Amino acid sequence: MSTAPLTGLKILSLAEQFPGPYATMLLSDMGAEVIMIERPGVGDPARQFPPLFRALNRGKRSVALDLKSADGLARFRDLVKSADVIVEGFRPGKLAALGAGFEDMRKINPQLVYVSISGYGQDGPYRDRAGHDLSYEGVGGLLADQADTGQPGPLPTIPLADIGAALFAAIAILSAIISSQRTGRGRYVDVSMSDAVVSMLTAFLVPAANGTPLGEFIAEPAYGVFTCKDGKLMTLSIAHEDWFWRPFCEVIGKPNLAGLKGRDRVARKDALREEIAAVLVSRSRADWGNLFDDAGVPWGPLNSLMETLEDPHVRARELLRTITQESGQTETFLVQPLKFDGFKSEISSLPPEIGADNESIFADDSD
Repeated sequence: MSTAPLTGLKILSLAEQFPGPYATMLLSDMGAEVIMIERPGVGDPARQFPPLFRALNRGKRSVALDLKSADGLARFRDLVKSADVIVEGFRPGKLAALGAGFEDMRKINPQLVYVSISGYGQDGPYRDRAGHDLSYEGVGGLLADQADTGQPGPLPTIPLADIGAALFAAIAILSAIISSQRTGRGRYVDVSMSDAVVSMLTAFLVPAANGTPLGEFIAEPAYGVFTCKDGKLMTLSIAHEDWFWRPFCEVIGKPNLAGLKGRDRVARKDALREEIAAVLVSRSRADWGNLFDDAGVPWGPLNSLMETLEDPHVRARELLRTITQESGQTETFLVQPLKFDGFKSEISSLPPEIGADNESIFADDSD
């Protein structure tokens, strides 16, 4: 077994809630040492929701420091001397006002990578506006269908602005580390949650900006969710590909439709969707799945969360890890999804209590 890819990388995380913790958790799984800097007695606000906090913060260490105090700031500065990365998630300018901003920290450690994650970024008219994931999704265009109709619809169940910002933050850290190692100079990176949403919509915003909105593939009649005979739901994802549509029509007993091209299918989408739905409800999901697999038709089960955890493919990909606590109770976590040759991602420890590592970390730091 080879060494974890990020062994030796030391990250100090002042980022709370979702994006920063998720980003640093991914890097922790790849071998980085992640030390959370938490407010004494309070910690990350996500601790109010233990299942969320535990999901995002296993494998890390915790130090409780009050950066508003002279002693707390001094201890933090000592940690920065040997750190490679700082990740923070406060409003723009807050840490700089405390003497813990990038300019102050780079004087201590010239090679330091400093990543700030915020709702709207470090500049722009929304810079100081409060917000959460839904607001960033709204600004970024993710809810554009509701804007187009002028009618509010269902709220998103997945915090894509948070997740997108976390992934961009992880990219930022790795990119800046390479730059720092090459040049000997640190880097400051501004990660915005609303920017992340805009970027994730590149394939839609660029055509819209050039007067050619992209939307036909989701209007395809066989791109959607359908009910099967056993009441289970399945997804079909035939977008614009005639080479998928033709065998699909053969499988469902509609060879007369196989010659329809994409624009013809879109023009008749409502009637075709009803026709497809009426056929799919005649067999179980498993039966259709076997037929579609044999024909090379893109489909998938629409899983609940519990079904996802038990899905044979998810299990085969070894994304789940179960840890046995000292009490004998078990707790299951997810590991980061990248598969490295010769390295298997593991979970090194359970989520820490607030300040659990003060003594050991500051003892190590003084050696």
